[in-house]
Amino acid sequence: MSKTARMVMKIIGASLAFAAFVCLLIGGWHDLSVGCCGVKKRLSQKFGSEYDDYADEELYD
Repeated sequence: MSKTARMVMKIIGASLAFAAFVCLLIGGWHDLSVGCCGVKKRLSQKFGSEYDDYADEELYD
């Protein structure tokens, strides 16, 4: 194989690997967003204020 053909094959392989990574990222985007929201919810429950349980809106009616 000539050097040009080898370089073309490397470029094609790199572009296919990049396309596979992009497809994997797009396919798993929903799972990533659900995971981030779950972590935020757990952290807010763990480190939330002690006064978050009160319904302040009902006190001022």
